[in-house]
This record gives sequence, structure tokens and C-alpha cells, in this order.
Amino acid sequence: MKIGNPNISEANNYSSNMPYFSSVGDEAVVEFLTLRKAYQEDNFPDKVDLGLSAYRTDEGQPWVLPVVRQIEKAIAEDDSLNHNYCDNLGIESFRNAASKMLLGEENPVFKEGKIVNAQAVSGTGALRLGAMFLSRCLKLNDCYISSPCFQDHPIIFHAAGFTNCHTYRYWDAVEKNLDFAGMKEDLLNAIEDSVVILQACAHNPTGVDPTQEQWKEIADIMERKKLMPFFDCAYQGFATGDLEKDSWPVRYFLSRGFEMLCAQSFSKNFGLYNERVGNLTLVVKYPSVVNNCITQLSSFVTGLYLNPPHYGARIVSLVLNDPVLFKKWTDHLKIMSDRIKQMRAALKAKLDQLGTPGTWGHVVSQIGMFSYMGLSESQVKYLVEQRHIYLPRSSRINICGLNSKNVDYVAEAIHEAVTTIPDN
Repeated sequence: MKIGNPNISEANNYSSNMPYFSSVGDEAVVEFLTLRKAYQEDNFPDKVDLGLSAYRTDEGQPWVLPVVRQIEKAIAEDDSLNHNYCDNLGIESFRNAASKMLLGEENPVFKEGKIVNAQAVSGTGALRLGAMFLSRCLKLNDCYISSPCFQDHPIIFHAAGFTNCHTYRYWDAVEKNLDFAGMKEDLLNAIEDSVVILQACAHNPTGVDPTQEQWKEIADIMERKKLMPFFDCAYQGFATGDLEKDSWPVRYFLSRGFEMLCAQSFSKNFGLYNERVGNLTLVVKYPSVVNNCITQLSSFVTGLYLNPPHYGARIVSLVLNDPVLFKKWTDHLKIMSDRIKQMRAALKAKLDQLGTPGTWGHVVSQIGMFSYMGLSESQVKYLVEQRHIYLPRSSRINICGLNSKNVDYVAEAIHEAVTTIPDN
């Protein structure tokens, strides 16, 4: 056996005979990346980006929450802080505060020792970590994802080892609301011991949430069918401005005695998009299994990234564990959620004023950052190409892309598209 590097001629010969990367196939370009590029290259002065995935102020700018900026300054001036590695499962004070924010601080599962949590690389990282745990440790192969869904859900669960990603009906395109009958039917027909991905509030992409009574029926079906709930909680507090209200479905399922997983993201509700702050919570039935779950999650983290990043989670931990900072943060949540509600109301009012064909009540009945407008692909194409309003083919818009300066323009463009282009 030859040890060391081959000479140049041998290396060139080896390379020419072994074109490893020539076997790499093409992959479809993600739609929002194409939209973003087109928007950035458009010189039209009144262009509008409704395809973005982040909060914007009424001036159309990103917002660094004042409480976050306050903590950033304090961190920068604190000479006692360093850049040592974070613990394998993350900052304990962050993990525990995040889990309590979601499940309720006084929930008995904490005193009973039925909680396992791990800091993750944002909400998508928490989903991936949880999906790996379910696939490798529980040997689950089937999951059910809403149709339509957050575009990353099937990618994450396939990559984590789920061989069968099914869908359950969610959006009623005719009524522009939840297809609850279809959802129930699909869950009743689901394979036993499957995982069901549920969005706790502000469903992405539709903006449609079940009512509390409907959540109770969903829980009944999942209990009967022995289905594992995996809650994706990306918008707690950001949806309604009320942390408890936005976490009601999770807390209800917990009160019913479900074992479950919950993935939290702090991108939207803290504005920490590029810091990738997330948390995974497992609720188990017996405390005796906790240590095994911890060692398995630790092993997965080691194989993925070894340690999570510290900076963003430190900011969140400081806020959640300090009553004064916490109050400032919840005030910021109210500002963001109220602006979104105002823009929903303004868009509907202008569409009604214009007499735009169809019904537009769904614009205000939906919740959170995203709204399924119910436009056809040809109408969306018209908006993009003729009116420089950028949104995906599904007509899912980010309400935060609207502001007091452009909402009339957008409504007039939608009116023009609906009255000019047939709905097909």
C-alpha cells in the first residue's frame, strides 16, 4: 500500500478516470430564490416584494427589536463573556425558559421530570433533530404533512430518514378556509403510529388555523389512531401578540396526556433571523426514559454540528428570564402583530371599496404573517410581469410586505388582475 500523495502525473490520470462530480444531477431552483433575484434586479420604482419571509416595518425595513439592541450593547461591553463552545445541547437557561414559554411555566410535566429539550439551529434545525430522533430511535417511517405545507417540511423529514411522507388536506380553495372535513378524513385514514406535523398557530403558508373546538376533534382522532403529534411552533406571540393564546393547541394536547415533540423558532418573534435560534422539546410519559433520550439527542447533535451557536440563544435567554426585559419584548410582539392586522384590514377595505369580484373576508380571518389570497397562477403572473408585485405562484403573500404607502397600489393591481385575467 502506497502512503503519501501521488505524483502529479498519477493524480491527473486518477482524476481524469474518476469524474466523481459528473454524476451530480440538476435540482429545481427554489421559487422564492428566483423571485428574490427578479425583485432585486427590477428597477421599477414602485415594485413590491410580497414573497419575503421576514417582518418589515411600515417603512419597508427590517426591525431590530429595541430590547434585542439593548442586550447586544450590554453583551458587547461585558468583558466577562467569551467565545467558548456552548454545551452540546445548548444553554440550559435558554432551553428551559423556551420550553416553559411554550408549555406553560406551571405545567406539572416540569416538576414530574417528563421534559427533554435541546437547543437547535433554529426551528428547521429543531425539526430535523426531532425527525432524526423519531426515525432512528422510535423506528417511525411514516409522517403526515399538511397540504399545502411549509416547503421545508417534506425535505427535512425525508432527509431525517422518513421513507413515507404523506399529506393531509388543509386548504379549501373554494371557501378559502380550512378543509376540516378533508383533514379529519385523512387523519382517520392515517397509518397507526405515524407522526403528524401540526403548526401551532399562524399556519404557513395559508394563515388558516383550526378553532379550539376543531383542535379538540383533531386530538380525539389522533388519540384514537395512535398518532404522534410534532408541533412546529414558529410564530408564538408573533401571531396574535398573546403568547398563551398562540400556544393553546400545544398546551391542550399536553393536558390530554399526549407524548409529543415541539420545535420552536425565535426568528420571527425576536427578529433574530440570521442567528438561527431554535429549541426542541420532547414530552415523555415516564421520567425513566429521559436520560436515554438525552444521550441520543446529544449523539445526533455531535454528528450534525457538535455544538449550537451561543449568541442568539443568550439574547433570548436573558429576555425570557428577566421580568423587565420580558415585558419590553411582549410589547414589541404586540407592535408587530398589530401592524400585520392593520395591513390585513387595509387591504380588504381597499378591495371592497374597488368592488373587486369575489369575497375577501379570508384576508382578515387568516392570522399571522402569511395569507393565501386565492389567486390563479395566471393572475399571479400578471401581477409579477405587469405590476412588478412579486409573489409565488400559490398566491401566498407576506402581509408584512404591505405598508401604508403601497397597500392601495397592491389592491388596485389585484383588482385589475382579477377583472382582467380569467380564474383558471
